[in-house]
Amino acid sequence: MKTLLMLTLGVLSGFSVFSQKTFDLITVSGRYGFPQTYESVYTGKATELGSMVNLAAPIQINEKSMWFTSLNYFYWNVTNDETMPADIVNPINLHGFIFRTGIISKFSEGKELQLLFTPRLMSDLNNIDGDHFQWGGLAMYKKKFSNQLTMAFGGMYNQELFGPYFVPLVDLDWDISERWSIAGLLPIYAKIKYKVNEKFNLGIAHFGLITSYKLGVPALNGDYIERSSIDLTIYARHHIAGNLYVEGRFGQALGRKYAQYAADQKVDFAIPLVTFGDNRTQKNINFGGGLIVELRLVYSVPIPGS
Repeated sequence: MKTLLMLTLGVLSGFSVFSQKTFDLITVSGRYGFPQTYESVYTGKATELGSMVNLAAPIQINEKSMWFTSLNYFYWNVTNDETMPADIVNPINLHGFIFRTGIISKFSEGKELQLLFTPRLMSDLNNIDGDHFQWGGLAMYKKKFSNQLTMAFGGMYNQELFGPYFVPLVDLDWDISERWSIAGLLPIYAKIKYKVNEKFNLGIAHFGLITSYKLGVPALNGDYIERSSIDLTIYARHHIAGNLYVEGRFGQALGRKYAQYAADQKVDFAIPLVTFGDNRTQKNINFGGGLIVELRLVYSVPIPGS
């Protein structure tokens, strides 16, 4: 771990990866969604559990180039006391592996170009074949406007199971004052931070990402699940010791859905909040958003000179 830390610090002395002043090498989190009623038909309640592991590793190529690699693992589980038809997935168990790898190149003072290849395995891990893999990419142009403001502009494309999905991206790192700041990759995630002291900060966090997962159980006929949720939470982050942090979040999952569709049910094109040519028929019944609580353990290193 010491060797990895020294390598990372050496790399980050010349790069600000995704405009962050600290770099999270390892993140492990667990999530609990309080039981919520279904919109119709069923009288029971659905309970959501989730977990996430993120591992990242930058490798310096030369003074102006770095190879960046990360792996995100997501797990989602939804249970209830209901009996559902054989062609409806119940309970829901979904696994997502999102791999990002590519070049980050610094071509002038305060400017960078990020080009990443982002393949995914999105599945219930039953009878895995080529349909469980997805392909995509990300491109960002970054510019430092001042010591207080750095921004990057670009987009992310992924070939989801429901069709092509494009997300315009704005990466923001803005020190509004000595204590207040805003940082995030909009519209996917963001934080409004208030620095209480050197060890403790709190604020508001947002996370929202649409993902799709292939179902491999034969009785489900090759269907897929489209998961969507906008998580709006308050958070508190505390520096435990060394490079170790603990973070708690509590808030609301807005518009949460685990929608099941037949494999041939597609859209023409999608961007956040808008789909084109969407004539799909959802097979299952949604349950409500509701309260969520999350706990994260983070191994994070400071970026020298930030």
